[in-house]
Amino acid sequence: MAPVLSWPIKVGHIDDVQELRKAKPNTVPERFVRDMAERPKLAATLQPASDIPIIDLSKLMTREKDEHQRELMQLKTACEEWGFFQVYNHGIDLSVIENIERVAKDFFMLPLEEKQKYPMAPGTVQGYGQAFVFSENQKLDWCNMFALGVEPPCIRSPKLWPSKPTDFRENLEIYSSEIRKLCNNLLKYIALGLGLKGGVFEEMFGVAVQAVRMNYYPPCSRPDLVLGLSPHSDGSALTVLQQGKDSSVGLQILKDNTWVPVQPIPNALVINVGDTIEVLTNGKYKSVEHRAVTHKEKDRLSIVTFYAPSYEVELGPMPELVDENNPCRYRRYNHGEYSKHYVTNKLQGKRTLDFAKIESESCS
Repeated sequence: MAPVLSWPIKVGHIDDVQELRKAKPNTVPERFVRDMAERPKLAATLQPASDIPIIDLSKLMTREKDEHQRELMQLKTACEEWGFFQVYNHGIDLSVIENIERVAKDFFMLPLEEKQKYPMAPGTVQGYGQAFVFSENQKLDWCNMFALGVEPPCIRSPKLWPSKPTDFRENLEIYSSEIRKLCNNLLKYIALGLGLKGGVFEEMFGVAVQAVRMNYYPPCSRPDLVLGLSPHSDGSALTVLQQGKDSSVGLQILKDNTWVPVQPIPNALVINVGDTIEVLTNGKYKSVEHRAVTHKEKDRLSIVTFYAPSYEVELGPMPELVDENNPCRYRRYNHGEYSKHYVTNKLQGKRTLDFAKIESESCS
């Protein structure tokens, strides 16, 4: 949620997909129809990955040394080989998870004119609408988004925090506080798995930036032609995804050049490594390209939290993870500048990470 483009952006007409679904349930406008190479295979032809790592946070936090060490190695493998994992026994009360899902769904079910009181202006990433649209001919995602900056308070845009549902703000505050604790915990154990001090990321990040984006994907009559969300990696350090109960399976990750559906475990949260961790670990842990697909009959709701360093922080590969066998792959940069670069470009796989890549072997 860093500073964004200041010049006018012409994005053309953008249909609200919920309204489109109501008025013309069998119509898919041309701007949503993907080129052949981008079109998803139907979910029926893909097998959900049964081996996506599952991490038990309570085992990481246990004082039982052997159990802790085994789970730490599981986490290390998850980050190194997948960049994605699911976490359970995460310590967040079920009522907190249920409440944020309820208010998110209730918001999306409001009349369009109510939601449009909180518009996402072209070139920005807070409010209701579609993010990452920068031209009149850009293909659109079959998704309505509602995004807000949460922490630190200076990134909030108070006029975009909705008055309906009446308990939206309260539940988002509680949920975000719990997710922040979870991210701090996970980063501590990710650091330990790398042989680093547990508090290294918390110390480095300063006052961490936290934002939330709620995504609603209505059913689509031609899920084979559209994408719910374009392929991308995340600019964050960690991303936490909560999928709505009874939602269709929509998240897919690119594993060994194949799109693999992720079936969320009930009451677990899906975690992925972002570009920031890839840079800090000098590519040892890589951010993973992912996308969302739609369903012909079922809708999908997801609540996604992005956790990243302060915009003031200078980042680069950590010296402990650079040597003659692992030469420096990324330059040092200001995280605010990278965030600005990320949010002012359309989603194109891992293209935004080119911002940080270098050819030489010097990290200076």
